[in-house]
Amino acid sequence: MKKQILSLAVVALLAFTVQSCEKKEPKPADEELTLGNKVDSLTTDIKEVKDSAVTKTEDAAKDVKDATKKAAEDVKAATEKGAKKVENAAKAVKDGTVKTAKEVDAALKK
Repeated sequence: MKKQILSLAVVALLAFTVQSCEKKEPKPADEELTLGNKVDSLTTDIKEVKDSAVTKTEDAAKDVKDATKKAAEDVKAATEKGAKKVENAAKAVKDGTVKTAKEVDAALKK
């Protein structure tokens, strides 16, 4: 009787070992799930790249805006400076303190 129980146990153990060693093929649902995960991962990557590109574009646009604003301020300052020189020269001519072209040139340089 002990030999029969021992034999049955050995047969059961062998059957279990063979079952666990068999190569299982993936189920179609598992394959679709894996493909779905890959698509989700790719979609996430695309969104991250898009967000990064949008951020970089916005930063570049801000830099251009800042540079344009600074250039406009520089032009305004130079124009005001030039206008002031012309105004001073015109006042000097009107007052009669300037009599020659050299004096007008000197007045413009002030």
